[in-house]
Amino acid sequence: MTFRHLFGARRSRQSVDIRSKDYFDQQEGVTTVQFPKEKMPIPEVARYQLDVEIDDCIVCDLCAKACPVDCITIEAIKSPEAIGKTSDGSVKRLYAAQFDIDMAKCMYCGLCTVVCPTECITMTNQYDRSTTQLTDLIYGFGEMSDTEIAQRKAEWTKHQAEKEAAKKK
Repeated sequence: MTFRHLFGARRSRQSVDIRSKDYFDQQEGVTTVQFPKEKMPIPEVARYQLDVEIDDCIVCDLCAKACPVDCITIEAIKSPEAIGKTSDGSVKRLYAAQFDIDMAKCMYCGLCTVVCPTECITMTNQYDRSTTQLTDLIYGFGEMSDTEIAQRKAEWTKHQAEKEAAKKK
């Protein structure tokens, strides 16, 4: 058995698509994939790195509520009027002040992608994001600066004050 493996290692393994029916029968030769020069083929339904198209996000917070490990942090700021539309035609009424995903906590279950009504959060085929700092695995998708956040909050506070003043009259 040992000699068979020893001499079998002289042949290098050919790249075989994991979706082929006889995938496990074709495992001859060296079975180590020489990463990063070679990569295993990724199935279409694989769950890897999360990505958010923030322009399509309506900041509904459903993904954060569905996440079993609380790796998604969202802070929304209300707007007095509609601020635009997503690619599927949904009206946006909230600003995304913060939209962070901590991939160090993520368990790649895909629940966040299932509940998203605008399908702005998706799983990509990227899986090789190695780092020595855990803080590098926190991906921020919010595009607002601190001054912009303060301005939007002030607009909402002013709008609420005007609304209250109109009720008292």
